Amino acid sequence: MAIRRILNITLVSSLLVLATQASYSQQDPNFTQYMYNTLSINPAYAGSRDAFSAVALHRSQWLGFDGAPTSQTLSAHTPIKEGKMGLGFNIVNDQIGVTQETDINAIYSYVLEMSRYTKLSFGINAGVNLLNVDYSDLNIFDPTDPEFNNNLENKISPQVGLGALLYNDQYFVGLSVPALLRNDRFSDISVADATVRDRLHYYLTAGLVFDLLPTLKFKPSILLRHVSGSPLLAELSSNFLINDKFTIGAAYRLNSAFSGLVGFQATDSILLGIAYDRDISTFSSYNDGSLEFFARFELFKKYKRMYTPRFF
Repeated sequence: MAIRRILNITLVSSLLVLATQASYSQQDPNFTQYMYNTLSINPAYAGSRDAFSAVALHRSQWLGFDGAPTSQTLSAHTPIKEGKMGLGFNIVNDQIGVTQETDINAIYSYVLEMSRYTKLSFGINAGVNLLNVDYSDLNIFDPTDPEFNNNLENKISPQVGLGALLYNDQYFVGLSVPALLRNDRFSDISVADATVRDRLHYYLTAGLVFDLLPTLKFKPSILLRHVSGSPLLAELSSNFLINDKFTIGAAYRLNSAFSGLVGFQATDSILLGIAYDRDISTFSSYNDGSLEFFARFELFKKYKRMYTPRFF
């Protein structure tokens, strides 16, 4: 029975720590279009767009692979107190195989004026993580095995995160840890050391915006993510904004994937985007890449209409 428990715990542990990269295990999902979904990794972003902003994003990882990760996010934020503070919320749903996690966070930020055009924002997020594990989706050799009859249903864990963001219209630099608490995700007291815990994820993001022509902007950006026990994740992106309407770009995730990104500013308030990742890891033979798309809606006051869209 002890051997069976160990095997079961190994299975669940692998599912819980499996991230969106085949080459190494992590817990938080990756988003190729993180520059439009920044609130998911840095609470200091709340209120930074000087307007009410809402983003919905869907990601299908490893197309064609049964049980592959899928992720959805929904976030909204707005400045308050004449831009000195920001409020928002963020929901992330992530499903990998038989496990499903949902993070629900309220977000607050406080903004300092560093100069006429540059701001430094500090943010905090607080909420809960809901974890579900449904063994019935597995092909179980012995359906009567009692070890597979105890599903996890809406296991609640608290969540707190911090972030900082320095930005103006020409550049941004952000540092964040969106989940500071190392909660136990799965454990079995009958087996020694059979516990899966959250790992801290440290994010560093940075980007610059260059005006190449009156109708052409160029933005290189980088995302670095460090997780204890895993190699450093580095993602380089380059995007061009044409006529303040069309965005086209490419990205490279170190030793993992190449990506293509396309965006379209449909109206002053609506931005649509799509990205496709092609694996270059050893796992590339077993999937057809990853697909991600998002929609952003923003509501401006008439006297604060954004004549030139911010590039981040």
